[in-house]
Amino acid sequence: MLKILKYSFYDLMRSSWSYVYLGFYLLLGIVLLFLNNDLSKAVITLMNVIIVLVPLIGTIFGVMYYYNSKEFTELLLAQPLKRSSIFLGQYLGVAISLSMSLIIGLGLPFIAYGLFKSSAIWDFSLLLIVGVFLTFIFSALAFNIALSHENKIKGFGYAILMWLFLAIIYDGLFLMSLIIFEDYPLDKVSLIGTMLNPIDLSRTLILLKLDISALLGYTGAVFKQFFGTSFGLIISFVMLLVWVILPVFRIVFKSRKKDF
Repeated sequence: MLKILKYSFYDLMRSSWSYVYLGFYLLLGIVLLFLNNDLSKAVITLMNVIIVLVPLIGTIFGVMYYYNSKEFTELLLAQPLKRSSIFLGQYLGVAISLSMSLIIGLGLPFIAYGLFKSSAIWDFSLLLIVGVFLTFIFSALAFNIALSHENKIKGFGYAILMWLFLAIIYDGLFLMSLIIFEDYPLDKVSLIGTMLNPIDLSRTLILLKLDISALLGYTGAVFKQFFGTSFGLIISFVMLLVWVILPVFRIVFKSRKKDF
C-alpha cells in the first residue's frame, strides 16, 4: 500500500491542478491579509471559504483521480496485491497531496505576516486541521461513489449532488424541520442533525473555538449548553474522525466485493 500511496502522491504532485490548487490558496491568503490587515479577522473570513471549498475540491479530485487512473488500477489488480491496499493507497495519495496544498498555500502568507507572534495561531491551526479532516472525508466519500458507479457521468453527477446536499440543501431542510417542529423539544435532535453533516460539524467546531458560537444561532447555543466549549471541541473532533473512518471502511469492503 505504501508504494501505491507514494506513486499516487507523486503523480498528483506532478499534476498542474495541484499547483493551481496551491496557488489559489496562496493568493487567497495574501488577498485576505491585505484586505483585513488583521490575522484574527482573516481567519474568520477564511473559515467560510474553507468550509465550502475544501469539500468541493476533495470531492472533484477524488472522483476525477479514480476514473482517470482506472486503466492503471486494472493493471495493478492483475498483480498479486490486495485490492484494499490498491484503493486505500490511491485514496491516501489524493487526500495527503490535497492536504499539503492546503497547508502550504495558506501557511506561507500567514507565516510571512507574523502568525507565530500572534494569538490567532491556535485558531488558524484549528482551521487547517478542520480543512484536512474535510479533505480526507470528502475524498473518501468521492472514492465510495466512484467505486459504486462505473459510468463517469453518473459518478461525477452523484458526487456533485452529494456535495451540494451537504453544503447547501441539508442546512435548508434542517432549519425547516426546526421551524415546523418548534413546539417540541429539539435540543438533542439539533445536536444529532449537526453531527450527521461534516460541514456543519466543522463550522460548529471552529465557532466554538473562536467563542462566537452565538453566530450559529440555536444550534450553537445548544452545543455550548450541552457540552461547553472544551467538551464540545472533543465531541466534534471525535465525530469528524468517525466521518473519516466509516467511508474508509466502506472503500475496503466495496473493493473486496466489487467485480472489476
